[in-house]
Amino acid sequence: MSRWSVSATALAATAAALMAPATTAHASPPGTKDVTAVLFEWKFASVAKECTNTLGPAGYGYVQVSPPAEHIQGAQWWTSYQPVSYRIAGRLGDRTAFQNMVNTCHAAGVKVVVDTVINHMAAGSGTGTGGSSYTKYNYPGLYSSYDFDDCTSQISNYQDRWNVQHCELVGLADLDTGESYVRGAIAGYMNDLLSLGVDGFRIDAAKHMDAADLANIKSRLTNPSVYWKQEVIYGSGEAVQPTEYTGNGDVQEFRYAYDLKRVFNNENLAYLKNYGEGWGYMKSGVSGVFVDNHDTERNGSTLNYKDGANYTLANVFMLAWPYGAPDINSGYEFSDHDAGPPNGGQVNACWQDGWKCQHNWPEIKSMVAFRNATRGAAVTNWWDNGGDAIAFGRGSKGFVAINHESGSLSRTYQTSLPAGTYCNVQNNTTVTVNSSGQFTATLGSNTALAIYAGKASC
Repeated sequence: MSRWSVSATALAATAAALMAPATTAHASPPGTKDVTAVLFEWKFASVAKECTNTLGPAGYGYVQVSPPAEHIQGAQWWTSYQPVSYRIAGRLGDRTAFQNMVNTCHAAGVKVVVDTVINHMAAGSGTGTGGSSYTKYNYPGLYSSYDFDDCTSQISNYQDRWNVQHCELVGLADLDTGESYVRGAIAGYMNDLLSLGVDGFRIDAAKHMDAADLANIKSRLTNPSVYWKQEVIYGSGEAVQPTEYTGNGDVQEFRYAYDLKRVFNNENLAYLKNYGEGWGYMKSGVSGVFVDNHDTERNGSTLNYKDGANYTLANVFMLAWPYGAPDINSGYEFSDHDAGPPNGGQVNACWQDGWKCQHNWPEIKSMVAFRNATRGAAVTNWWDNGGDAIAFGRGSKGFVAINHESGSLSRTYQTSLPAGTYCNVQNNTTVTVNSSGQFTATLGSNTALAIYAGKASC
């Protein structure tokens, strides 16, 4: 969630979302494929099809699904972030659809991460998407007023740790995660998801829970070492810092996305030469990174699909650059920031009905295989023109060039690749590397080139 402003309820939902953490203490998701496609507000049946048709074949290691728990009614996207029970009974599908999605994605070689809302429950009162009645601080069969923090006013001071972690994020009922019963109930929900085959969790609004509380909850899981990424938004001088959470798992590095926006919009790509830890970010092995997520694409703090080539090239760079574990945000067109998913989350086809399917844009999708193929290779042969044209290798495994200048660029590049013919997966043309590791190419304005060992033909 986040703390910008839409409507109070919207923010409530968003708050959980914008302040979320990243991923587990595994240095990037376990396994050889560390790219996650975040299919925001996709129905589980649509996710299942996409795992089979696109994600598996493209080499995505993970798919992240939106919160599955029963939530308040309403068409807005943020209703998903206001749970009223822990039953799998939200707008995106029931328990059967969820189980089928997990099984189908696993069959396609894709693991499943669940966006998990455990900091708070819904505000207001009414009947949830699964038929459960609720009022704020009373969710029958699950929580009563005794299970919530004593501060019942909204968070007002991010320099005050107690205020951030005990008061209410945009007015949502804040669970007392220091209480044993609450910890057990949350762990029960997560263990239920694990029993259905879930491979990891994104912990929404982790910043608003003490890191020790989350550690206790994680220790109660049937798989205490499960992949775990926590949403902890960095704020300079704030009382709660992302590094506090790295003992539990990965943490989302929001500065990475904020700075990419500034560099691609207003500065020089040449500055990216030491991007990551060289910029003061968290260690690569505990960082979850992204160009945008569902909160930041709406609040303007990062690039988004409306930014055209800047957005596309930023994603290409992220997938080519060996820092953190990348999320590819895949959402839908919006003018109203509160607008929920087209067709209630059913995706009949990519690029129809407003679905943007960024995970399937050819320039982005092709870089997932590049990342998998270059895993473990350090950056080599960096070149830049001092401005907005850069190139770098990944040892003997791959090479990338990005031209973000206003005109075309022709030059000879030095690589560490073996001599041979390679496919430029950005536009399906061939590149010939000579015995000295060099090749000559012309890149049009706002285009990229990416070649890697093992991909000779297009």
